[in-house]
Amino acid sequence: MKLDAEGLKNTGAWKEKGYALPEYDREAMAAETKKNPVWLHLGAGNIFRAFQANAAQKMLNEGTSKTGIIVADGFDFEIVEKMYRPHDNYSILVTLKANGSIEKTVIGSIAESCMMDSANEEEFNRMKEIFRSPSLQLVTFTITEKGYSLVDGKGVMSDAVAKDLNEGWKEPASYIGRLTALLYERYLAGQYPLALVSMDNCSHNGEKLHAALQAYVDGWSEKGFVEKGFAEYALHSGKVSYPWTMIDKITPRPDASVEAMLQKDAIEGLEPIITSYKTYVAPFVNSEESEYLVIEDDFPNGRPHLEDAGFMFTDRDTVNKVERMKVCTCLNPLHTALAVLGCLLGYTKISEEMKDEDLVRLIKKIGYVEGLPVVTDPKILNPKEFIDTVINVRVPNPFMPDTPQRIATDTSQKLSIRYGETMKAYLASDTLDIHSLTGIPFVLAAWLRYLMGVDDQGNPLELSPDPLMESLKPYVEGFVLGKTDAQEISNKLLPLLKNKQIFGLDLEEAGISEEVLSMFGEMLTGKGAVRRALHQYSL
Repeated sequence: MKLDAEGLKNTGAWKEKGYALPEYDREAMAAETKKNPVWLHLGAGNIFRAFQANAAQKMLNEGTSKTGIIVADGFDFEIVEKMYRPHDNYSILVTLKANGSIEKTVIGSIAESCMMDSANEEEFNRMKEIFRSPSLQLVTFTITEKGYSLVDGKGVMSDAVAKDLNEGWKEPASYIGRLTALLYERYLAGQYPLALVSMDNCSHNGEKLHAALQAYVDGWSEKGFVEKGFAEYALHSGKVSYPWTMIDKITPRPDASVEAMLQKDAIEGLEPIITSYKTYVAPFVNSEESEYLVIEDDFPNGRPHLEDAGFMFTDRDTVNKVERMKVCTCLNPLHTALAVLGCLLGYTKISEEMKDEDLVRLIKKIGYVEGLPVVTDPKILNPKEFIDTVINVRVPNPFMPDTPQRIATDTSQKLSIRYGETMKAYLASDTLDIHSLTGIPFVLAAWLRYLMGVDDQGNPLELSPDPLMESLKPYVEGFVLGKTDAQEISNKLLPLLKNKQIFGLDLEEAGISEEVLSMFGEMLTGKGAVRRALHQYSL
């Protein structure tokens, strides 16, 4: 059995092994999509294949759509060359349910895979054709939050961005430069309306996308590289919209155990590849069953019936409330707590941490006790029920190969939103006392302890990537287990705790720095000190 058009002609063999197959005429779908493209997605990674591509398949199966989805990658072209096209754009979605059951689905909704490569004339011309099509209704994105930034972590503009801003749209080298050039093609073709929809997991994602394009549109307009009307069309006319969204679905990298399971089904060619950009991709994706996508309903050229695939449409204010609920209270703070402490305590699977009574008590305290009193209630989703699902279904799922090490990536960029907003709400409240918080300051102290690169047994700990890591390490240099000097701890760490960029507020001004420093000191007392402190502060 091979995962390609020829191999899937033997539908009986696939169905016998329990695979759900596309229930539509794929050739007809691909032809109609090529002729009248409706949905283009930028970002060919795992979340796309597990979520957006599956949503397109649901609509095709139900007959509410005749066109599929076109995917393009503008960063790592090897994903298209070495994974999509050799499999005729098919992939396998393995849904790992918390009850132990598994769903195996062959995804065939991807009608075409493209490379948004301006250096490849044939590939980029195809992208231009797609953008010129009056039928195109939406371009969606999963390019990570970094994809919208024109500068690196140190605030330095890349050479590609600088080149594009100075030289114009005809030979763009940067990601957003290429996107803006393609939007200009659409403007020149007839000023057709379009929704540009970021589905990346970051707050105010539509605003970030708009700001990124605006830098190019305004820059090119000022230099006379584009017609004067382009800025009005792209930024102000309402013909191009930038809806906000909230997305939530855990899709870890393809797991070896899932690969082994598929190999037992006699499927050939499942070997993953690692591209030159260090992207790990396989012909399959493994994902949890829970998924949420809340979208601001602003589509000037119309849109597919995505409600049929479970997407929720609402207004911008509600999307923002859902995002705040998830990121500030109901999911992300719990995830970060498990990530940092999981690394310190030697865990390699998030699901295994949910068998640890101390850790479960801690995240329940952070979510239910400390978070819910200040939660932003979006009404469209119930905050307590959301936490219930996180704690009882999603995170404990033993079949989800997610790791604390992955979630601990870029923690310095997450603390201000995941914990800072709750602390601000306590300070602003007439009835809540910030000094009543223990779970949140304990996680902050545990993160400082994590930065030492030593686990709870005194063994070296490999730290996950973080753009500020090299500037953070000096704050914890010299600390060793078994040596606790309160004055030294304060002298070295207090300047860090006053960093509003990291924590969202000055923890000394907020009156909570002493708690954090004291907790850090307790975790320095020797081997097993993290565990002892965790037990104490989770109660």
